[in-house]
Amino acid sequence: MAATAASRTRPPSTWRRGGTEVRAPPPAGPASRRPGCLLCPVRAMEVPAGLPARKDSSALSAAAALPSESQPTPAKPVQVTVLEAQNLKSIKSDVSVTLVRVEYNGAVLGDSCQTQVLPDGTANYNFMTSFECSPSGPNSLDDIVQKLVLLTVIEVQKEKKQKEKTVPLGQAVVDLLPLLQGQCSFKVSAPLYAVPASPLESLQLEAKGSLEVTVCTEEPLLSAAQLSDGNLLSVTLEAAYSVPEAFAAAGPLQNFMACLQVPAAREKEFPLLFMNGILKPAGEKEPLPRPKKWPLGNIMAPGALSIPNSFIVGGPYEDEDGELNKREDVEFRIQAESTKRVVWDVERRCYLDPAAVVTLQKRIAECRYWPMEVCRVSVGSPSKGKTSKADKGDEDKQISFHGVAYVDMVPLLCPGVKQIRGAFRVFAYHSSKVFEKTKSQHSVFRDLRKLSLSKEGLWTPGINSPLSRAFHSKIQKEDKITKDPTRRMSNLPKIPLSDAIAETEDVTSLSLDGQQYTEAETFLVMEIKLDKALVPKRSREELTSRVSQMIPPRPPLPPRTEGAKKAVEYYHSHVTSIAIAILSEYHELFGKQLPDRGVIDPQTLQEQKRQLNLELNRSGKYFAFKEQLKYAVVKIVREKYLKTTAFETQEQLQAFLSELYVYLVDQMHVALNQLLFEESAPPAPPPRMTEDQLWLFAREAEVNKDYKLAALYHQQRVAQDQCNIQYRLDYGIFCLLLEERMKAQECFREALSLDPHHVQSLLLCGIVAVMLQHCEEAEIFFEDACCLEPSSVVAWTLSGLFYELQDKNIQAEMAFREAKKLLQAQLAKESSIPEAAERGGEKPISAADVKSPSPSPEEHSPEGIPNGSADKLPETAQPAQDCTAPKEEATTPEAAPKAEESPAEQVHPSFQSSTSQDGQPAAPSPGSGLSQPPCTIFMKTVEFLMKVNAVQFVHRALAHELLNLQGGPSCAYYLALAQTYLLKEDFSRCEECLCEAININYLNPNVWAQKGHLCYLKGNFREAKECYERAIGFVEDAADMHFIYLRLGSIYLEEKEYGQAKQTYLLACKNSASCLTWLGVGIACYRLEEMVEAEDALSEANALNNTNAEVWGYLALICLQGGREREAEQCYKYSVKLGLRNDALLREIRAAQQRLGFGDPAL
Repeated sequence: MAATAASRTRPPSTWRRGGTEVRAPPPAGPASRRPGCLLCPVRAMEVPAGLPARKDSSALSAAAALPSESQPTPAKPVQVTVLEAQNLKSIKSDVSVTLVRVEYNGAVLGDSCQTQVLPDGTANYNFMTSFECSPSGPNSLDDIVQKLVLLTVIEVQKEKKQKEKTVPLGQAVVDLLPLLQGQCSFKVSAPLYAVPASPLESLQLEAKGSLEVTVCTEEPLLSAAQLSDGNLLSVTLEAAYSVPEAFAAAGPLQNFMACLQVPAAREKEFPLLFMNGILKPAGEKEPLPRPKKWPLGNIMAPGALSIPNSFIVGGPYEDEDGELNKREDVEFRIQAESTKRVVWDVERRCYLDPAAVVTLQKRIAECRYWPMEVCRVSVGSPSKGKTSKADKGDEDKQISFHGVAYVDMVPLLCPGVKQIRGAFRVFAYHSSKVFEKTKSQHSVFRDLRKLSLSKEGLWTPGINSPLSRAFHSKIQKEDKITKDPTRRMSNLPKIPLSDAIAETEDVTSLSLDGQQYTEAETFLVMEIKLDKALVPKRSREELTSRVSQMIPPRPPLPPRTEGAKKAVEYYHSHVTSIAIAILSEYHELFGKQLPDRGVIDPQTLQEQKRQLNLELNRSGKYFAFKEQLKYAVVKIVREKYLKTTAFETQEQLQAFLSELYVYLVDQMHVALNQLLFEESAPPAPPPRMTEDQLWLFAREAEVNKDYKLAALYHQQRVAQDQCNIQYRLDYGIFCLLLEERMKAQECFREALSLDPHHVQSLLLCGIVAVMLQHCEEAEIFFEDACCLEPSSVVAWTLSGLFYELQDKNIQAEMAFREAKKLLQAQLAKESSIPEAAERGGEKPISAADVKSPSPSPEEHSPEGIPNGSADKLPETAQPAQDCTAPKEEATTPEAAPKAEESPAEQVHPSFQSSTSQDGQPAAPSPGSGLSQPPCTIFMKTVEFLMKVNAVQFVHRALAHELLNLQGGPSCAYYLALAQTYLLKEDFSRCEECLCEAININYLNPNVWAQKGHLCYLKGNFREAKECYERAIGFVEDAADMHFIYLRLGSIYLEEKEYGQAKQTYLLACKNSASCLTWLGVGIACYRLEEMVEAEDALSEANALNNTNAEVWGYLALICLQGGREREAEQCYKYSVKLGLRNDALLREIRAAQQRLGFGDPAL
């Protein structure tokens, strides 16, 4: 190819567009490389009217180019090959000869040969051209990322005795982004969109044909470092809603513009400009999904503006990242989307080299808000003749309604976040306010006015301007001026006084216009997306591997004995039990008729058998026996014969039934022979205490500060079922009560080794890691919990509190926001359940019914391990709506500094689940009252933390609750705060908090129970009794009635109200019997001289705990009163051996022994 198409001179040609004959000059503009056709010599073509032909009219999108700090030095050629066009006949049926023109970055790279269109609509061009990508040349990496190769298929019309006419037939675009994603070559089938023949022709947005195009480079455009450390920033501006009423479709031509200043290297800012916003009247909403558009202004085929496979999909307002995403904003958003609006739907992209990525992170961390400027430009009709200076001055004032939206970019600094989308309010642009909030010193639109760019007519819609170059040069000049502080003032431009006054008036006018945005409540909807997250997030696999490294491996669980053997044993046991029942029935019917030693004659035996069958059928026992055997037979069929499907034929069924019958009869005889002729081994005695009883006894021991006994009960629970996760967690929580953090960590990690996906175990491991100052491990545990259960409000809130401890405020804020979003969704779902039930005439379902209850001991099997949801703490978790709290955050000013103390001082935790070590209820859930404010994430988390004795986190959560309260602290806040003071034995502050709680909710039984505990610990038994009696008198029980009954009963005994004491202790025995409750009943009965009932109650107490010295002491008194010398002496020995510390009881026993003369071996 000897010469390029652009270098040849051709006479101008004429071509017809819209019925008008236009004469166009030949194409101009440099081509980086020689274009060529693989089949024919190069031929110059005339430029059709409407096609850009000069580099000078480069797209205004050049303003969006971010300069790269590290560019490859040599120029690299990019080769574009147009292979063929398809389905051209669908665009125009009589097309015969076409050529294709390739343009890039405002320059025509070349035209192909004229090619005949085949009957099937295919045209083989095989046209190759290229351009050079270089850092200093016109085509840099920034151009590659945001500018497209424009392909125009031109029809060549040949008429007799006339010159050739060229008419644009269709256009297609090719995105070069794959070259910046590591590819050296790629092939695309670019959709070809028809060019309207005239402006009056209806727009065709669907592709009618396609162009096969290949793009290749000799070597990658990006180095390995640029590819791995660089990034791609995409900004999509969707629309401006609720625009001012002054925006009218009628009147002069208007251009609605927006600009986002993006920080780049060397602390400079570069604008991403969005032009040609379309003002749409009120009416229907914008459709969803709808395609995003390329930022092209020189395109003739409107359909080519749509970005393939890229759509605006919308979504729930609550899931957005910006403003106006609360439930109270939904109605306003819905209405605004149907009113007058300005629509762009344009996406702009920027390439960020590694240096720019670092700068971006730094600038977001320094200032979270970026300014998104908006304005309206009134474009006057081009006037003929020359323009006077006065006219030019008027043009300067065509920019109006200058506003700014503050875009919060902080979410992009959260691990794994690559995209933010939301609505952002628009305010009037005031330089001082913008600088204060964004630290941005430049305004694109005001700098534009000062540079008088509008005088050159560069704001015409569809035409681009060199705003970026002017803006950058201005910044560079200002940088040079400010480098020398001594010359800063002298180098400032001298502005005449009249000009300064005029400029001030313009600024005032713009501010007044911009104020209308605030009055109209205008907001922008936009999306900012990165190709890679600025802060990488640990993958789920990495978190799992890190957790498994910290947890010691455990042997696999033992296999369960299942199969045929167990099924047969199950059948034997049922046969045995039925045989025993039939023998008992026979003995009841004919026991008196049996001869002493004689043999029953066969006739009598047959008659007895007939009567027995009649009785069994009449009473229904025969049917019950048959049903009892049915399940055992089914297990044999499934486990031994492996039959789980239906039989194909009746013969197979009969054969199987015969075989099964013979086998069952044989096994029945085996079971009966073992019953009648062999002595069966005595059954293993059942365990003395169930897991629930052990749990209750451990809680009582903690209340009485008998930690050795409490530890023994916890260890017995773990020993009885080593595969139960909750038992190990309870033991670890008890260790936190004793501040034995290493032992607690061991318990929690053992629980986690049983189930690595148990969320509650992960959270408790993270809490202990924070107490031990193992921050890296804690972060892994909290992240893993949030990954495993993304819907857990407690997990996200604890993560936020942890990040706050680490001064990672951005991550903390994002975690809190996610938790609030989840809580709002949960509360909305729970509130909708009663509404739906009420509409359907059903009984409303409470939140407690929705949540799964604590697993029963039978469910604590390897297959039934609870999922460990942090939001569903077993046994004591309360529904979210019962968490009475204000809107957001809590602790007094004195409590907040306490969070900064050492862990040993901070963690003096409350009694697990219900009481402190001093016996007060732990984080009781206030479930009563006239009205309750909404639950917050921090009060929900406080409830969890108090149950697990994590007081260090409780203080931080309460401090947050106090920060954003609306209407003052809540009852739940004061209850939790009172409990923290009670743990420190700060009784005066605890009493103040309880008084505030009573003032807020006088009908809350938990408040009175807590106050009763406080008075009990202070020794004010009279007031404690009044509080306990009031708590018991409410219709709704307090959070934990067991210890209210215990302490109230002890007060009655102390005041010698034995009848009241007996009734109170019996209530406790009815709800949750224990050694202490039966001991109280026994003491009350003994004082009432009801010796039989006293001995029964004390015997029951002794059966539940035979190591209680006081029980043995009262049994010794009863035996002394009954004259049972040996038993009295034995009971006394045990009481002394177990260390009876009740001096009054010991004196009473010895006095009785002295009076009766027995009971003490020493006598």
